[in-house]
Amino acid sequence: MRILYFAWLKTKLGISEETVPCSEEIHDVDSLVGWIKSRGPQFQDAFIDMDVVRIAVNQEYVVSNISLKDGDEVAFFPPVTGG
Repeated sequence: MRILYFAWLKTKLGISEETVPCSEEIHDVDSLVGWIKSRGPQFQDAFIDMDVVRIAVNQEYVVSNISLKDGDEVAFFPPVTGG
């Protein structure tokens, strides 16, 4: 999976993207977020409040836990407002 981080998430983590294989440990959105949080203090801090983090899988906004597979693109970003 290709993982993308945008805006302040990118700044806090010091990375804009990475590649992570699906596995028994990482097989859906919730398990991916849990794995990310477990990677260290900066990851825990960036993902501490999931009310301010939005998720898109393959460029489609998701609001519930969905299954992931190799080749998926998962993006994490702050809420976006229009005007």
